[in-house]
Amino acid sequence: MFNKILIANRGEIALRVIRTCKEMGIKTVAVYSTADQDSLHVKFADEAVCIGPPAGKESYLKIPSILAAAEITNAEAIHPGYGFLAENAEFSRICAEHNLKFIGPSPEMISTMGDKATAKATMMNNNVPVVPGSGGVVDSLQEAKKIADEIGYPLIIKATAGGGGRGMRVVNEASGFEKAFKTCRSEAETAFNNPAVYIEKFIIDPRHIEIQILGDQHGNVIHLGERECSLQRRHQKILEEAPSPVMTPEVREKMGQAAVNAGKAINYEGAGTVEFIADKDLNFYFMEMNTRIQVEHPVTEEITWCDLVKEQIRVAAGEKIDDKPLKMRGHAIECRINAEDPAHNFRPSAGKITAFNIPGGHSTRVDTHAYSGYVIPPHYDSMIAKLIVSAPTREEAINRMRRALEEFIIEGIKTTIPYHLQLMDDPNFQSGNFNTQYLEKSFKFNPETN
Repeated sequence: MFNKILIANRGEIALRVIRTCKEMGIKTVAVYSTADQDSLHVKFADEAVCIGPPAGKESYLKIPSILAAAEITNAEAIHPGYGFLAENAEFSRICAEHNLKFIGPSPEMISTMGDKATAKATMMNNNVPVVPGSGGVVDSLQEAKKIADEIGYPLIIKATAGGGGRGMRVVNEASGFEKAFKTCRSEAETAFNNPAVYIEKFIIDPRHIEIQILGDQHGNVIHLGERECSLQRRHQKILEEAPSPVMTPEVREKMGQAAVNAGKAINYEGAGTVEFIADKDLNFYFMEMNTRIQVEHPVTEEITWCDLVKEQIRVAAGEKIDDKPLKMRGHAIECRINAEDPAHNFRPSAGKITAFNIPGGHSTRVDTHAYSGYVIPPHYDSMIAKLIVSAPTREEAINRMRRALEEFIIEGIKTTIPYHLQLMDDPNFQSGNFNTQYLEKSFKFNPETN
């Protein structure tokens, strides 16, 4: 087992990793930008090294600075968290070259799953259902039109290097295809320096359901059930829960096995997530694989009693995972608390927190790096906390979340707490009747209510 781990990240995920390391008796090193010198992850690590100015490209994305911090502190491994360098194959490779264990998959695994067209082709070859489409990159307009006519409309054109909703175009009829194809390629070239695109059938009113997997260095891969991630805004998740309110035991078994097949196809090591899109009849198709810990991993932890960060560290140290089926208990919900103003189109709200009261009570968890007096910098993602509750049933979990949100007081800035409170009372959310378009098209936030 490692004696010291450097966490190449910031905020709540860095603090989350530090907590598990402390419980395992492992020393920790925090890295931080000058904007994060007062963050809790800096305060609670055994050592902390400043790696640059506020801009991510000059600090958390600057590989030489992170490697230097590891060298001067004698760290043996690096945990990348999520975001920043977590899915950077080059960073994984460089760590190996410097005798630092990257707590995550190999560069080859990251590269295979990071390119969407390659990932889809890999899944097709390993009995994982994929959305009907091109099966790979489409280079010419003539070829693209032929494929479009074969799969039918509506369809979606996606940049193979895209992400976060960028580099995608939905086409409803043939007359709009040529313009959309050219525009998508141009945007992909500008945003990702890669014009490659592929084509898929567009699933109407889809749900976004993902499966958590774990793989070790000995060829074992298991899954830990699904997470419902359909409540999104601008392709960014707002709330996640486990299990999905629409899942059946039969579909869970099939989707779980498909996710395991995906992991075994690349000899996956570490914690990963296989994301699926599902139609109204729960026909599901592979969407992508995230080769890292997810923001929403706590909802899986709460229903399985499995510390996923601990498992990441154990696997990286060469230990075997326990391949016995895990028992899943009850229901868990996570609300992402962002420093944004939902009354003004979710405008970012950086600044000083003047009051900060964390909710407590039975089965109530808050993952955060913030506190009263903390100044939220404007340079990074707006998420400042994750509120997670669990209960024996979904209805009880919703009631517990409502109570916890009412107790969660953050003053001095605007947050998404009022938005989540109204969502808890929404009949469609309560009944599980929603899809990935629901928040943007149907749910109406009333700023006067709270």
